[in-house]
Amino acid sequence: MMFDSVKINEERLAQEFIRIAEIPSPSYRERELADYLKGRLQKLGLDVEEDNAAEKIGGSCGNLLARLPGEERYPALLFCSHLDTVTPAEGVKVNFESGVFRSRGDTVLGGDDKAGIAALLEFLEMLRESSHPHGTLEILLTVGEEQGLLGSRNFDCSRLKARFGYVLDSSGKPGAIVTAAPAQNVFHVTVRGKAAHAGFEPEKGVNAIKIASEVIARLRLGRIDAETTANIGVIKGGKATNIVPDSVFIQGEARSLNRKKLEALTAEIVAEFESIAKIPGARSEVRVTREYPEYRLAPELPVVQFASKAISRAGLKVRLETSGGGSDANIFNAVPGLAVANLAVGMQQAHTTEEYLELEDLVAV
Repeated sequence: MMFDSVKINEERLAQEFIRIAEIPSPSYRERELADYLKGRLQKLGLDVEEDNAAEKIGGSCGNLLARLPGEERYPALLFCSHLDTVTPAEGVKVNFESGVFRSRGDTVLGGDDKAGIAALLEFLEMLRESSHPHGTLEILLTVGEEQGLLGSRNFDCSRLKARFGYVLDSSGKPGAIVTAAPAQNVFHVTVRGKAAHAGFEPEKGVNAIKIASEVIARLRLGRIDAETTANIGVIKGGKATNIVPDSVFIQGEARSLNRKKLEALTAEIVAEFESIAKIPGARSEVRVTREYPEYRLAPELPVVQFASKAISRAGLKVRLETSGGGSDANIFNAVPGLAVANLAVGMQQAHTTEEYLELEDLVAV
């Protein structure tokens, strides 16, 4: 990237990433990082506002929207990254050796999504050092993304001037543009039976765990087809080995790029759990929540074309990809008139303590 002979300062970029990676910001506790970034953005000449998302989600801070005014002849542009990380996130210490960032191995690195934030800060530094003309730039830093896109779901998109933009939050080598991502439904199920002593009179009990396991065994899980997946991720129940369990909680999800397929699969799962009511002494409580909608961006859209040209000019190969996961882009693309693609920022093995990030990839962003 170059603006009128102003080049990326790799040392500054590396040190910035290390600095923000070592500020703990697990979901709901992003305040320290938000305060630091608010100061950084203001020093770079941006106006920064914080919304009331914290009150809505029970967090420590809200979303930050920073704006750098530009020339009216250029379109306004949105860039978004999220402040929070998954855990373990306390006490992160970054090892930077041979051009690779890693944690010490007992925490995540936090490249998801601090790689995106660091890249944005360096971009703004370069812009300040150059005379490169630009339209209004909007930088949105969201909270609670790792908990179901909570920040973007509670952000008032009418505040945005930009009609298209980019989320910097996809894994893999830079050059990838995520143009499609699935919708996700989460199902929350409680199966209830009847407790009894497991040794003296098990016949008087109705084993909720056994009933739930039989239903789960009938479900279609894993890869359903090229567009659709399903998973059971949480099972909690039972009190002791000598008690027939009277309840068990199950939580799972279904995802699909195709809304009709998602609704059909969700209905199938719900019907299976509701059939428990036919078993004497047993019942179920089923609740389904829509976490986020799907999106699909046509290759000819300006948001895709603009990114493709920029990636090509940087000497990278453009890759239009479909993701199996959701991002803040899912929320934004549901807003009429707003088009947002998700770009790869180089993070690898995100959500694990083996997460790493190569400086050359961060530079390429």
